[in-house]
Amino acid sequence: MGFPTRVQCIHRKSSEQWYINFPSALAQAMEFSQGETVEWLVEQKNLLALRRPEAPAPILKKTPPDSSTSSTASGKKLIASSGNSGLPAGPKRSR
Repeated sequence: MGFPTRVQCIHRKSSEQWYINFPSALAQAMEFSQGETVEWLVEQKNLLALRRPEAPAPILKKTPPDSSTSSTASGKKLIASSGNSGLPAGPKRSR
């Protein structure tokens, strides 16, 4: 879901200041704190990224996927047993 926001500009005698307000719901979801320093990055002309050097630690930690030397490209483990290829027997195809 996006948050439409207007870009504003204040003109002064010797300069101008551009503003983009953060919607409150977005700031709360990101757990921003007042006075926090962020860095804007121009990824493309239509994509502006915001970097937080001191973002809060995630609450949920991701566990690395179980790696195995006997796994297929799709990540499913193959179980080798004598007499078959380790794959379940499927229906026989007729010609």
